[in-house]
Amino acid sequence: MNYTTNETMPVKLKGVGDGLRVTIDPTQSIELLKNDIGKIFKNLGHLAINAKVVIDPGENGTHKELISTLGKYLKNTFDVGSVSGLSPKRSAPEERIRQHDINHSWEHYRSDVLMLAGRIRSGQKVSTRRHLIIMGDVNPGAEIIAGGDILIMGSLRGTAFAGQPDKEDAIVFALDFCPSLIQIGGFVGTGTGPSKLKIAEFAHVKNNTIVVEDYLKANPFGNMPWPDKR
Repeated sequence: MNYTTNETMPVKLKGVGDGLRVTIDPTQSIELLKNDIGKIFKNLGHLAINAKVVIDPGENGTHKELISTLGKYLKNTFDVGSVSGLSPKRSAPEERIRQHDINHSWEHYRSDVLMLAGRIRSGQKVSTRRHLIIMGDVNPGAEIIAGGDILIMGSLRGTAFAGQPDKEDAIVFALDFCPSLIQIGGFVGTGTGPSKLKIAEFAHVKNNTIVVEDYLKANPFGNMPWPDKR
């Protein structure tokens, strides 16, 4: 489809930081949007592979379903790395906190992390209301419980309970992810045995179930415009 200079193009592309922003007109049909996006990304060639893409539907709502559909299309057709919508605009108090962080580099925050170094052995139990970082392995038969995220800088082979009791946006991350059982908030997932991939993976709650993804490919926090305190 051709457009005159007086018409607004339904799809625009702009490079932003280390990613791409695709601005779309959500009032157009999905077929037209796919067609126009396809032309743009075809011209990008290899530059589209593993790219981080943000889809901006403008000020006409979030359009989660539309963004999800276009995201699947981009991933399946052009092998882009990740696709997301725009982060919601911050409220005035949130923006003031962000500016405070920028000016003071988070020095005003108290540590909300318990960080331990060493191996958690079978029969041992570590429990904290904070986020938990283990600089070592968690052996089979060991149990770790945290009120927030759990990050294992080694092998996770024991049981991990994150986001207790009801923080469902918590994650469980390990460089070698093979837990016997994990729980995030109220959601429970069983282990799948030793990992053959030996890659950094993380578990999180998605569509009311626990899913495990390659951390570097999923890049769960890569599209955040500014680091947020968890």
